[in-house]
Amino acid sequence: MKYFWLTVYCGGLMMACQNHSTKFIESKPNDSTYTIVGKVHGLDSGWVYLLHNQSDPSITDSAKIDSGFFVFKGKASVPEHCLLGISNNGNKEFRLGFFVQNGQIKITAKKDSLSEAAITGSAAQDEYKKFIEGRKPLDEEEEKLGKLYAAVEAKKDQRMLDSLNKIFDAFEKKQQDYIKNYVHNHPSSYIGAFEVYRNFSYNPDAVVLENICNMFDTSIQYSYYGKKIKNTLEIAKKTAIGQGAPEFAQNNIDGKPVALSSFKGKYVLVDFWASWCGPCRAENPNVVKAFQKFHAKGFDILGVSLDEHKDKWAEAIKKDKLNWAQVSDLKGWKNSVAELYGVAGIPMNFLIDKNGKIIAKGLRGDDLEKKLAELL
Repeated sequence: MKYFWLTVYCGGLMMACQNHSTKFIESKPNDSTYTIVGKVHGLDSGWVYLLHNQSDPSITDSAKIDSGFFVFKGKASVPEHCLLGISNNGNKEFRLGFFVQNGQIKITAKKDSLSEAAITGSAAQDEYKKFIEGRKPLDEEEEKLGKLYAAVEAKKDQRMLDSLNKIFDAFEKKQQDYIKNYVHNHPSSYIGAFEVYRNFSYNPDAVVLENICNMFDTSIQYSYYGKKIKNTLEIAKKTAIGQGAPEFAQNNIDGKPVALSSFKGKYVLVDFWASWCGPCRAENPNVVKAFQKFHAKGFDILGVSLDEHKDKWAEAIKKDKLNWAQVSDLKGWKNSVAELYGVAGIPMNFLIDKNGKIIAKGLRGDDLEKKLAELL
């Protein structure tokens, strides 16, 4: 299944916007100090931006481009993932992700293919490059599956989409096995922790994730991504099948609060989605079908939207015929209920029984209907 993910990147612990240069300069690293010197071919002037999600997601450092060259300076006591972007028609487009660490890092890129930049001077980035090279067959397979999914989605062939979802589930396991093996062989790798967080945060299996956590050296367990993984694990345990569903209340589209506890005595699906999420919209017909078939038998739905714009949220509800309770705090990925349930990708759902216990999650395609048929 192609999901929309909450992807978290991290950056330098301290950065300063520095001036430009017309050539690569040599400098000796001092403690955790780093210098990023870059050249963007095809872009003689303008601005380049460095995003720091780890220290403060609201901060984006900038450097002026002079004759295609730019410089950033800062500090990073450990390898950290950053995003580099350029300005396009007034918008900041972040196209290059890379690892920063102490020393001098050189970036050479072309304006129209920033993501394919050549990067040297970062041992962590060198390791990540090898990781990606080893994953190349999987990336090629994913690209083919993605194109097939897009073609089928365009035709609105729901049956084929459901079949592809199962193929994606099997493919996801292959991706995760590659990462688990990598961590097993590289227990002190920041790259391993970064990839585990990115690939095991959607509908995590608490047992599997805990086993992976235990593979890491202590230094990694207490690193930024190690802590993020542990937090994901703790939420996964609280929202595992058999646990009581965490209580919440959020406002509906009319501004009136709706509490999960108000559905007690029914089977209720807490369905996380958003109007801007293509896979969510493609999944909605399955949810509508299940609602129409089982609502009279004691099944209900509480939709939780990760939207930010009320008008688009309302429009999608009407267009997709989502005739059940909908709530949102209009904070996007920072939706408080999504954070409470550890939702890192959508569509995602939790099926709760009459007594308020979670009995299934991540039901897609015809899986929801099959599960309800067993229960009702």
